[in-house]
Amino acid sequence: MFENLQDRLGSILNGLTGRGALSEADVSAALREVRRALLEADVALDVVRSFTDRVREKAVGAEILKSIKPGQMVVKIVHDELIEMLGGEGVGIDLNAPAPVVVMMVGLQGSGKTTTSAKIAHRLTSRDRKKVLMASLDTRRPAAQEQLRQLGVQAGIDTLPVIAGQSPTDIAARAVQAAKLGGHDVVILDTAGRTHIDEPLMVEMADIKKKSNPHEILLVADSLTGQDAVNLARNFDDRVGITGLVLTRMDGDGRGGAALSMRAVTGKPIKLIGVGEKMGELEEFHPRRIADRILGMGDIVSLVEKAAENIDAEKAAAMAAKMAKGKFDLNDLADQLGQMQKMGGMGGIMGMMPGMSGMKDKMAAAGLDDRLFKRQIAIISSMTKAERANPDLLKHSRKKRIASGSGTDASDINKLLKMHRQMADMMKMMGGKGKGGMMKQMMGGLAGKIGLGGGMGGMPDLSNIDPKQLEALQKQAEAAGLGRPGGLPGLGSGGLPGLGGAKLPGLGGGFPGLPGLPKKK
Repeated sequence: MFENLQDRLGSILNGLTGRGALSEADVSAALREVRRALLEADVALDVVRSFTDRVREKAVGAEILKSIKPGQMVVKIVHDELIEMLGGEGVGIDLNAPAPVVVMMVGLQGSGKTTTSAKIAHRLTSRDRKKVLMASLDTRRPAAQEQLRQLGVQAGIDTLPVIAGQSPTDIAARAVQAAKLGGHDVVILDTAGRTHIDEPLMVEMADIKKKSNPHEILLVADSLTGQDAVNLARNFDDRVGITGLVLTRMDGDGRGGAALSMRAVTGKPIKLIGVGEKMGELEEFHPRRIADRILGMGDIVSLVEKAAENIDAEKAAAMAAKMAKGKFDLNDLADQLGQMQKMGGMGGIMGMMPGMSGMKDKMAAAGLDDRLFKRQIAIISSMTKAERANPDLLKHSRKKRIASGSGTDASDINKLLKMHRQMADMMKMMGGKGKGGMMKQMMGGLAGKIGLGGGMGGMPDLSNIDPKQLEALQKQAEAAGLGRPGGLPGLGSGGLPGLGGAKLPGLGGGFPGLPGLPKKK
């Protein structure tokens, strides 16, 4: 979503940080470029003006510390103002009200209200252990109520039975009553949308609000609609009164202007963002983390959280035990590639690593993208159990059979085997004796720098970290130098330990993954 903006701002600010001293003219020239980059990203004009004015005011009169270059100070000011524009602190859905808490979903047709309603219900059920009832108030769109019922069945969430001929206000009243009788904690009202804002829609929304007395009114907006989304938010807030925003399709290739503008224009927080089609692909919106990603500073906390959610603790333990013995077969390689895909693929991981966002283009140019990993998993899946455990069995006739089964050719199989040999050699080094092995030293060193004790294999043990400690991790990482582009402390110009640094699979390095992270309970 923010890649174009990230590239533009990154090149502008990198030009500033390399200079020893800055004049007012330098700052003005840089801010002109920042202004142009934001406008090209579809950020509202009045939001861009106020943003650049605030940055100029602080940058020109800024007291420069002796230990910081003037350019770095400007980057910090831009970073802080970006966080402020996005809302300062992240705000989740407020359930602090007598049960059943009514959450009303509003928005235009096609913005993803029904799917987002089900995603929120799934999130509240699985993460917050809430009993949720969903009700469709959309009596106009064909099969809208059936769509919500089907989503409820898929996710195992209660939905209000449909009674033909009822008005949206009557359905809202019945839903609240049913939630009280059924002992539900939350009731989600999925209202009807329109292709554009019109008077009957707003009157209907106001009637539903009066009848159901919602604690949260969430506006669902498509982040790809740009400036229209800002006008939409302003209109809904004026007429109905919204408490927060949910942006869908944040995984698309839009320019990100809606996300940057809507919070500034309405003053209402962005609470959640949809990052995919699947039921679990809904994330909390953290302004600091988004600002870090836009400025290429990485997002260590989100990377750690994703790893903790997606990496299987038992498999990680088995992998650590094998690594200690210096063993690594093709089954292990397939597991590592699968874990990477769960964490958002190569691009997703690189986008969250400090100073590594610029690597994505280089990797793509070298043919190192997620399609390569899918091909490699297909090759491994076409092998027999014995071949995966012992790659030395793979002679010409076997390679021919595997190539035919996976839709590849012998050269692809040879590349995979070469990558496996390089990684196996690396595992032997990591599992070596001496000072606990290379992996333990590297991971333990990183954990020490950001204030965490070493767990299995030297990786920080996340099982005992409470959410507040996890939130503080990013600040600790920045203080240790992890938030600066250009590599990690104590690792030279390499990358994140355990990810093979700047040497990636097929380029002479390795990608052993992130073993040792426990699964969230």
